Formats: sequence, C-alpha cells, structure tokens
Amino acid sequence: MVKVRVLGAAERAVGTRHATGALDLARRLPRLAIEARRIAATAAHGIHGRRQAGSGEAFWQFRAFVPGEPAHRVDWRRSARDEERYYVREREWEAAHTVWLWIDRSPSMGYASALSQAPKIDRAIVLGLALADLLVRGGERVGHIGLTNPVASRSIVDRIAEALAADQTPPADLPTPLPLAPLTEAVLISDFLTPAGRVQDAIERMAARGAGGHLVMVLDPVEETFPFEGQAVLADVESSQTLRVGDAGAFGALVRQRLQAHRQALKDACARRGWTFAVHRTDRPASEALLSLAARIAERDAGMAGVRIGGGG
Repeated sequence: MVKVRVLGAAERAVGTRHATGALDLARRLPRLAIEARRIAATAAHGIHGRRQAGSGEAFWQFRAFVPGEPAHRVDWRRSARDEERYYVREREWEAAHTVWLWIDRSPSMGYASALSQAPKIDRAIVLGLALADLLVRGGERVGHIGLTNPVASRSIVDRIAEALAADQTPPADLPTPLPLAPLTEAVLISDFLTPAGRVQDAIERMAARGAGGHLVMVLDPVEETFPFEGQAVLADVESSQTLRVGDAGAFGALVRQRLQAHRQALKDACARRGWTFAVHRTDRPASEALLSLAARIAERDAGMAGVRIGGGG
C-alpha cells in the first residue's frame, strides 16, 4: 500500500497568522528559494536567445538597410563586402514584457505520497520561483497576482518569497479573475482540482483583453494512478467529507476516467483563448516542467513580437 499524507495547515501555509505556521515557513522558504535558484541557473544554460529583432546585446543576423532608418545602424564592415546595398546588424529581442505568476496554496496542494519527490505546494513554489528567476534573467518583468507588482529585479525570488510569507489572506484555489492587459501573460500553477467551469470562467475573464496564459497542473503520481486495492476511506482535504469505498481497485478506474475528462476540459478551456496547458507530476524533476514552460512562453513571445512588428506598419 502506498503511503500518503496531507500537510497540516501550519506546514501548508505560506503566510499565516499562527506562530506555528510562521516558524514552519521560516524553515521551508529559504530551502525552496535556494532550490528554485539552482534549477533556474541550470535551465538557463539550456535556453538560447529568442532570436527576435530588438535591442538585445547578442548578435542575431545581418539584414538589408531600410531607407529612413538612422544611418548609425549601418554595419559598414559588412556593407563594404556588397556593392549594391547596405546592411544592419540585428540583435536579439530583449524588450521586457510582463508575466503574472500565481501559485496555488489551497488545502489540496498539501497532498504528498511516498512516490513523490515533494508535496505539491513545495513543488509549485519551487517551480514558480524558478520561473520568475529565469524570466528576469531574460529581461522580463514578473509579478505575483495579488501580492507583488511586476519588476525586472534580480532579487525577484526573494521578493515573491517574502510576499508569500507576509500574505495573511486565506488561500484560494483560483486567483481573482481580473482582466489582464493586452500582450501580458499569466502563469497559473495549481492542481486545478476544482470544477472545470470555474477555471474556464477565470481564464475567460483574465484573457478578455487579449492576455496570454499558461496552466501548469501539479499532481501527485498517486492522484493520477490511484494504486489502491480493497476497502478504503477517502477524505476531502477541502472539507470534512469522507467516502468509504468497498472496492478501491474498481473505484480507481472511475477516478482515472473522471480525471482524464477534467484535464481535457481544462485543455479545451485553454485552447479557446490560445493558452497552453501542461501536467507536471511530483515524481518528476522540477527542471522538466520549468524548461517546457519556458519554451512555451518563448514561443508565444515570438508570436506577440510578430504581431507588434506587423501592427506597426
């Protein structure tokens, strides 16, 4: 039988009015922040420039000079090799845009099994902080919805960690669905074990003005596989309700079927707004989810740059 546990309120709470929760946070957050920085630094070596024209420092390519551009942009050494045209040295695009992060800290995120590397809440925090660090390294501005303003500070990990620690509001399973500005992006990290209709409504409201977004569904491997047999008692961590199951093996087939349908509903809700959806299991390295998420952000970033360039006429 696979052992499972659910972190108590003091362990799960990132910000709390209770002294026990604050002491537990003081022990956990520094470790999570260090792990996030390490993962971000490792991932940064595997991520190349975005290869879009702009004001970055790294060379991208030469292109033909366009009449009306400032003459100082001409690369005279390259142009000297061509008798018919002038050339401009283009650099990689590093114009900062805003990414809004949100990390779920609701009760269901405290779930952990013996098959996982970390509780869902710890993995969500590490992934969120690592992503913030990686994005800031790339020149982006990052903020946490409801907690911090977007900044492009190298101390972004500390800023968000401190804001999480100081937060006294009861944790919600979804962020406040306020419309985000056009050309911004939201990254929501949660188990999304809430009705798909509520998640879809949040996406629709946040994307109403054209903002992009990414959902990362963090699950414990036991939640996906439900490897139980015989009699079992299931407890809802969000309430005091319990369910006694006589045949856990047969019940598991129904659980897996419903989870698959729920995931498909979330994926469809994202697709309607051009958002992305991915599942990350806590028995896998956080770096896998970080690299995949960074690639999806960069891909949409490239598309938005094309919209801006094309719209500029």
